Amino acid sequence: MVDVEDMLEALNARYEGGDAAAIIDHAVHEAFPGRIAFVSSFGAESAVLLHLMASVDPAVPVLFLDTNKLFGETVRYRSRLQHHLGLEDVRVIGPRKADLEREDPQGTLSMKDPDECCRLRKTEPLTRSLKGFDCWATGRKRHQTTFRKEMEVVEHDGQHYKLNPLASWTRTDIRDYFAAMKLPEHPLVRQGYFSIGCMPCTSKVEDEDDARSGRWAGQAKTECGIHTAKKE
Repeated sequence: MVDVEDMLEALNARYEGGDAAAIIDHAVHEAFPGRIAFVSSFGAESAVLLHLMASVDPAVPVLFLDTNKLFGETVRYRSRLQHHLGLEDVRVIGPRKADLEREDPQGTLSMKDPDECCRLRKTEPLTRSLKGFDCWATGRKRHQTTFRKEMEVVEHDGQHYKLNPLASWTRTDIRDYFAAMKLPEHPLVRQGYFSIGCMPCTSKVEDEDDARSGRWAGQAKTECGIHTAKKE
């Protein structure tokens, strides 16, 4: 059995500074064949990662977290982007009805305790859905937050490898790729939403280069928890 640290060292040595499409191709076909899923919010920048993945293999599973608190525009954008890119295996995942009735019967947990709301609606559903996979891929970039600044292309969360093929991409890289590939834009971007999550915790921002400031505005919170929780 390959040691996790050895695997991380080997993959990061291979992937750091590499082309994102080549990274994805190697991860999908050689490093984790049949054991990798892509996790997408179908948010403002999601089309880039999904387009790259679809160009490698459109049948790779894509996990979409529907928290029951998303903008209607996001749900409709998911359908549009799935059709546009030819994604063959988009799996809609979310919190269990019984858990919501027990822990958030009024649907107001996000206002009282956003960390607990994220655990209930995001972290736990994703943990359940990743069973059977060895690796999951994300669209995170180093420029987005201080927490993400030092992340590697491949990480390990305690149970799974986590692939960040766009880690080194800038806002300019994203804009250029959207234009070059003529990717459809999330409808809320033109309204000033440049980082799009759940409706109660997402705000418009003036500066597109500080997009994450629109998430949990006015709070110290910058992450929902799916990228910070260690899975034992």
